[in-house]
Amino acid sequence: MIKQKIIPLLGFLLITFVAAFIGSSFTTPNIASWYRTLTKPSFAPPNWLFAPVWTILFVLMAVAAFLVYQKREHSEVKGALIFYFVQLILNSLWSIIFFGLHNPQLAFFEIIVLWIFILVTLIKFYKIHRTAGLLLVPYILWVSFASILNCAVWLLN
Repeated sequence: MIKQKIIPLLGFLLITFVAAFIGSSFTTPNIASWYRTLTKPSFAPPNWLFAPVWTILFVLMAVAAFLVYQKREHSEVKGALIFYFVQLILNSLWSIIFFGLHNPQLAFFEIIVLWIFILVTLIKFYKIHRTAGLLLVPYILWVSFASILNCAVWLLN
């Protein structure tokens, strides 16, 4: 019984943190160099805050996906998890565009698409497992803030 829960949970954590690693592999090398040179708005948080916030969010995301997966007899689980995996790809892609390509403008339009996919994922998760949907609320709030920050960086530079 425990094995049937631990292995899928570890799987969702692994997949989610692979996406995080892909994104951070473009972010980390550019924080001290390119990103530091950008003009940022007064409400931009300190750089050290991003890693712990994202770590918490990625754990919440993986747990939410796991909770939905546990309800796999539900007819909408497959579709909800597809949206989950697409938003993970979009999450990594944002880092590639913003930090890797140094393109805040394109990253802003991409983060809007990401936000839409997060919202749809949140709604689908909520319909299947209420707690899973609620676990994504901090994520969509942070990405909402990140969208505003991204737009401000684009406009200031």
